[in-house]
Amino acid sequence: MLIDFFYTLRSAKLPVSVKEYLTLLEAVSAGVAGPRSEDGWSLDDFYYLARTTLVKDEKHYDKFDRAFAAYFKGVEMLTDFSKDVPLEWLRKNLELELSPEEKARIEKKGWDELMETLKKRFEEQKERHEGGNRMIGTGGTSPFGAYGYNPQGIRIGQDKGRNKSAVKVWDQRAYKDYDDSQELGTRNIKVALRRLRRFAREGAQEELDLDDTIRSTAANAGWLDLRMVPERHNNVKVLLLMDVGGTMDEHVHRVEELFSAAKTEFKHLEFYYFHNCVYDFMWKNNRRRFSEKFPTWDVIRKYNKDYKLVFVGDATMSPYEILQPGGSVEYNNEEAGAEWLQRLTHAFPKFVWINPEPQGVWQYRQSIGVIQQLVSQRMYPLTVKGLEEAMRLLSK
Repeated sequence: MLIDFFYTLRSAKLPVSVKEYLTLLEAVSAGVAGPRSEDGWSLDDFYYLARTTLVKDEKHYDKFDRAFAAYFKGVEMLTDFSKDVPLEWLRKNLELELSPEEKARIEKKGWDELMETLKKRFEEQKERHEGGNRMIGTGGTSPFGAYGYNPQGIRIGQDKGRNKSAVKVWDQRAYKDYDDSQELGTRNIKVALRRLRRFAREGAQEELDLDDTIRSTAANAGWLDLRMVPERHNNVKVLLLMDVGGTMDEHVHRVEELFSAAKTEFKHLEFYYFHNCVYDFMWKNNRRRFSEKFPTWDVIRKYNKDYKLVFVGDATMSPYEILQPGGSVEYNNEEAGAEWLQRLTHAFPKFVWINPEPQGVWQYRQSIGVIQQLVSQRMYPLTVKGLEEAMRLLSK
């Protein structure tokens, strides 16, 4: 079984060697993980043992998690019949399908009314509800719960958004870092980004100026006259702020391509993550986003105005997340996201927003219109043409 597991990891582009695989086998034989009970090891025990022996860099953790889950999906349940049937197997039975006319009849609530009503529901509700339109439950038209439908609500206990309209999410979710080593299927993104690069000659004379050497040698009757110039350096500085998680999960591959190309093309590149909208802090590692925060004020003060500011995000969220204090889906932010966007664009006058959502749907997303207004219509699609136009604007 484990040899197939090894090849699964290799297929997932994980740098796993035969030596590390043999170390895993030796650890399994020696009982390093230790039995949980008389029934043997748990799958969790083996997961941590395998990750410790096979993965040498935490940037590969997400690839390992996906490969491990794909290979061992269902194994633990099949070997332990005391476990419950996974919720995802039953979830589809709870999802509610409504016609457009029925959806139009469901009432939207304002922000204050939504929060006050949620507070009352927590006080009133004593049991599980399913298929209703009022209490916290599943599969209904209530603004509170999961796997149902409401044009604006609070998602509680659902792994990801289906209608992209939740105002707040009451579960902590784990996001993965974008992979900056993603192999590009095309050079077009690199070529588009290259329009922004500017070279400047800096430092001591270290580089041969061939044209001037030939010219000087010819003028000197053939006597060699070497001419040196300072080495050229890529002088463009880029501050990249990337939306991660939630609706951005649909665009991971293309954003990873963009991230890889940016790290190749720009020598001076700084990056941070945010979720949906920028608030009072950002982070560099999604696994530690709550423990290693970077205050947005510090980011603004740290980098000079000569940095080109590039936002990457689908701008798809509830408008409350942009315009309302406390609108963040993950915590109660004291100031609205719009305030922070204005501060950032004021601090870095040369900025653009790159949107991976197809441009044809922008007019149907209220939040995209709000973001476009806040960034002075400097929003471009994540296409070759869109990137070329964005880089041309930043080059001015």
